[in-house]
Amino acid sequence: METQATERDPAPAAAAPLPEPAAAREWLEAMSLIRRFEERAGEMYAKAKVGGFLHLAIGEEATIVGAVRALRDQDYLISTYRSHGHALARGTEPERVMAELFGRETGVSRGRGGSMHMFDLERRFMGGYGIVGGNLPLAAGMGLASDYLGTEDVTLCVFGDGASNQGTFGETMNLAALWQLPVVFMVTNNQFGMGTSLERHSAVTDLQRKGEGFGVPGSRCDGMDVADTFRAIGEAVQRARADRRPQLVEAITYRFRGHSMADPEEYRTKEQVALWRERDPLAVFGRRLVAEGVLSEDELQQVDRAAVERVDAAVAFADRSPFPAPESLYDDVYVLGDQLQGWYAVDERSAGVHRGEHERELAASERGPEGAYEEAVAAAGREDVGEKPADAAQAGSDGVADPEQEGG
Repeated sequence: METQATERDPAPAAAAPLPEPAAAREWLEAMSLIRRFEERAGEMYAKAKVGGFLHLAIGEEATIVGAVRALRDQDYLISTYRSHGHALARGTEPERVMAELFGRETGVSRGRGGSMHMFDLERRFMGGYGIVGGNLPLAAGMGLASDYLGTEDVTLCVFGDGASNQGTFGETMNLAALWQLPVVFMVTNNQFGMGTSLERHSAVTDLQRKGEGFGVPGSRCDGMDVADTFRAIGEAVQRARADRRPQLVEAITYRFRGHSMADPEEYRTKEQVALWRERDPLAVFGRRLVAEGVLSEDELQQVDRAAVERVDAAVAFADRSPFPAPESLYDDVYVLGDQLQGWYAVDERSAGVHRGEHERELAASERGPEGAYEEAVAAAGREDVGEKPADAAQAGSDGVADPEQEGG
């Protein structure tokens, strides 16, 4: 069965069957958690609690939950910069996801990744990825690893309609088909590549067919229906696992908010957004569960209240969590080592000039008195740009002579 929903007619052809009542309720709970989390994340961004960019998936909850629930625990998942929901659906604690947005040490990436770089290796969520189409070759690599290791692990790679025009798309489709890799590629077609409509950025708008020329068969699902998404991704995952053949699934969906929090949304009409909001995946699925006797109206409201309470707790946890210590700035920077000539970075936050990567090794007494770092930051914001002791120290260590001393 294949359903279709387009920008002009977002109505689905038919409703996919429901799972067992317990699973159906859990799907609604997961979608509700994502919705309330994203709403609060937007509020926290407006209050300057969240730095950098923030891309919300409000409206795409069915696409996320339906796809993730079709995976086994040992399967791999890699997403885009719109990845909070994928982390939550995979089982990552909302407290750690919110803390990452806040840039705190307790975040999933210890506060270093922010919104676009969620990661949870324990749950085989291989991250959000900030580069459009950059996660496609990585997914092929994961599939190749599964092939080398002889496991049944499948990789689900999520990307947007805009990424289907990147060169990495064709390159990855070709290699995945050539090497018969167990990868399912799900293109989340939310009708816009940033602010450019599908018809304006892609010559082929039937995205499920974009992989056929490379040997990757395609299919489509109604991404506003969690059950239909589960069906389509489940079938594709089974084929990839059993036949060792990559699959492409197009999920037709719509984001109710802008591309990011900085998006003025001048490229679409209020009428179009209102039309798609009539198919809100949470409202539609919730009404269906009540109509089919899975939940009562009171239970439906309780699901939402529980999601709000959990998100409130996540915000409180993130707000009281510490920021990463200044001396941890160079932790996990893998280019440091004997192969690097000169200093990787210069650190002037304490008395004297030293290699930045040696900051953690300094004794506490050498870092200056408590508050010295904050005072140095404030001073740096006031001082004029000019020659500093660090410049001379860096030049000397690099073996680069001063042109004036050389008569240059």
